[in-house]
Amino acid sequence: MNKDKNPHSALSVSKGIEQPESVNKGAAERIRSARKSPSTAAYVEGILAGNRTVLSQAITLIESSLDAHQGIAQEIIEKCLPFSGNSMRIGITGVPGVGKSTFIESFGRHLTSLGKKLAVLAIDPSSERSGGSIMGDKTRMELLSTDPSAFIRPSPSGGSLGGVARKTRESIILCEAAGFDTVFIETVGVGQSETAVHSMVDFFLLLMLAGAGDELQGIKRGIMEMADMIAINKADGNNIEKANIARAEYQNALHLFPPSPSGWIPKVLTCSAQKNQGIEDIWKNILDFKSMTGVNGYFNQRRNEQSKYWMYETINDQLKRQFYGDTEIQRAAANFEKKVLANRVSSFVAAGELISLFNQRMK
Repeated sequence: MNKDKNPHSALSVSKGIEQPESVNKGAAERIRSARKSPSTAAYVEGILAGNRTVLSQAITLIESSLDAHQGIAQEIIEKCLPFSGNSMRIGITGVPGVGKSTFIESFGRHLTSLGKKLAVLAIDPSSERSGGSIMGDKTRMELLSTDPSAFIRPSPSGGSLGGVARKTRESIILCEAAGFDTVFIETVGVGQSETAVHSMVDFFLLLMLAGAGDELQGIKRGIMEMADMIAINKADGNNIEKANIARAEYQNALHLFPPSPSGWIPKVLTCSAQKNQGIEDIWKNILDFKSMTGVNGYFNQRRNEQSKYWMYETINDQLKRQFYGDTEIQRAAANFEKKVLANRVSSFVAAGELISLFNQRMK
């Protein structure tokens, strides 16, 4: 008997229910469509509507090193530019342990309580090594990060300080177009980042501590010269007297510096971010600065100087990327390195030869 054709055989196998496809084609297509990058117009429309998800995605494009992303990012920036420039840009820096995050949260919440919309951006040139402080900013500012009127964005990771700073400046434009009328630029690193922040803000605030040794030796003179205000933080409890002494010392030190071209005389105030004391006075002084420099024309003059400065900085950054990204230059540089180390050619001659080669390749 042919068992395969016997329907009553125990060995016969019923066809059963036809199994569905392992992948739902409709769902897969919807996911693929959702993953497609929005058009430039969609990005701009979302930013102008104050959509934070779209704003975050656009900033991610700015931070990307891919040429395709950079092309889209520059189109978005160009279209958002007419809607930018309407915020007060405030740079905030300070010595380690000064309580910068606590201060930004306290100050930021004060501004949002006044109806302000606040964006907090960070510049962290050390992020290439540490991976940045993406979670750090949000965990240290728990209340501000959940405030519907605040937007916190950490700095991009990797790249040179100039590149990171340029991306932060471009992010400012998008935040302003999204309706944020106050922008904090925070320096996470210590050193050159202060100079980069100063070149993109209207007001530079330096946070200091009292009772931490010789206060006047605790920070570089150049950073103090850039400051439009010094705030002595943690002026509470047993530290109030020390804070007042430090305030007087800093105020005397500021009188030794050349007068600012803005005509503004920097002030030294005390505050306690933890106790929310002195925060209102700091904001009042910032408004006084904006009013005074608006009347004498310095505010717009400085904005224009900054725009021109960043045009040339962007040129330098792009030329540097093109130079070091050229495979022929990379090979030639490796050969010249060996010659320089063997004292067969000077560093200056090698540099000149490499630049000449680069110029020939650009023709």
